[in-house]
Amino acid sequence: MPELPEVETLKLGIQKYVAGHKILDVEIRHPKVFQGEALNVIGAKITGVRRVGKGLILELSNRYSLAIHIKLTGQLIYRDEKTKNIPLSPKVGQTLPNNLTHIIFKLDQGAALYYNDQRRFGWIKVLKADEVEKLPFFRDMGPEPFKDLTFARFKFVVGRKVTKIKPLLMDQTNMGGIGNIYANDALFRAGIDPRRPGKSLSEKELKKLYESILFVLKKGLESKGASELSFVNILGQEGEYQNHTLVYGKRNQPCPNCSSLIKFIRIAGRGTFFCQNCQK
Repeated sequence: MPELPEVETLKLGIQKYVAGHKILDVEIRHPKVFQGEALNVIGAKITGVRRVGKGLILELSNRYSLAIHIKLTGQLIYRDEKTKNIPLSPKVGQTLPNNLTHIIFKLDQGAALYYNDQRRFGWIKVLKADEVEKLPFFRDMGPEPFKDLTFARFKFVVGRKVTKIKPLLMDQTNMGGIGNIYANDALFRAGIDPRRPGKSLSEKELKKLYESILFVLKKGLESKGASELSFVNILGQEGEYQNHTLVYGKRNQPCPNCSSLIKFIRIAGRGTFFCQNCQK
């Protein structure tokens, strides 16, 4: 599932290309994906965009907002006269719209914002602006790296729990934006076995893990996200972090530190990659 770097990459793309446009119409091809009244956004101008954890909030000029969660395979792709000839990733398809396109926001100046989603797990909700952050998805979000997740807060959340450290990192009520890819790589960089209980970590280990989370997320941002599955940026192009992971996706490949083979197990149902030699 797209994590903080991927959704932040989308947010920056929306700021650059989509903000300022007026919504002229909304074509709903799959009603399950779109919740709320389209009439409440038609005619409104997109004035800004915020990211909350793995979610996006598009702010409109008429006191309504669009809350968006792309989940596992969702894509947001912008096209206009200047960008229509930019090659699309094969993850998108050759043309837009296509059979994966479920929502089309028809914008002014001949532009459009397409929502594609192979699995159709994602959603777009029309809500009054003052109701958006009351959604459980946003309301229950924990503090975020680079924002309000200080080391003291991180230590308090993680260092007192008996839950295994990897699912602790991925629990969005503990901290927002961290998913499987970056949790795997952060634990490897910190030298911590993903099976250890959070409360077993020393102060030094917690500090190293906190710094490693920030490090791998920053690398993900610099790489414009990871396109292991369906993620693409606002112009339909892939990120690069999947080519630079430390251990994620590298089952039975040599550890970059010691050359031992990377192990694969499941923790809380999620694929977990780690080095038994380097991570203690």
